[in-house]
Amino acid sequence: MKLELFINFDGNCREAVAFYAKVFRSEVQNLMTYEQAPPDPNCPTLEADRDRVMYAGIPFGGMTLMFMDMPSDHTLTVGDNITPTISTDDRDEVTRLFNELKEGGEVYMELQQSFFSEWYGFVRDKFGVYWQILHYAAQ
Repeated sequence: MKLELFINFDGNCREAVAFYAKVFRSEVQNLMTYEQAPPDPNCPTLEADRDRVMYAGIPFGGMTLMFMDMPSDHTLTVGDNITPTISTDDRDEVTRLFNELKEGGEVYMELQQSFFSEWYGFVRDKFGVYWQILHYAAQ
């Protein structure tokens, strides 16, 4: 079984994908714009959307984070549609991820011990996406 998350943006997907590829030490795969997609007569591409990202993926931790810009005629509420949660048994990696994700963003809970995690933090990054980062001690 594999978990994959899709995160939507409003025209700044390229910047977001580059940021996340750096944070997760991965590479952007299969980036495609709306203009590069096969034509669909039932859903023509608006001129304003030709350079927007229709799809990009970043492999990370046995899953793929997927990204896209919403078409310009759709409404997007940034950050409200998904809250990715990352857990690892490497406390140093939790700290690194948290510190990089908080750059330009807002911390809702600093890294700390909680009843459900040895080391936990909750942050909204500079793109408005909320992240929960957890450390589970090896049992």
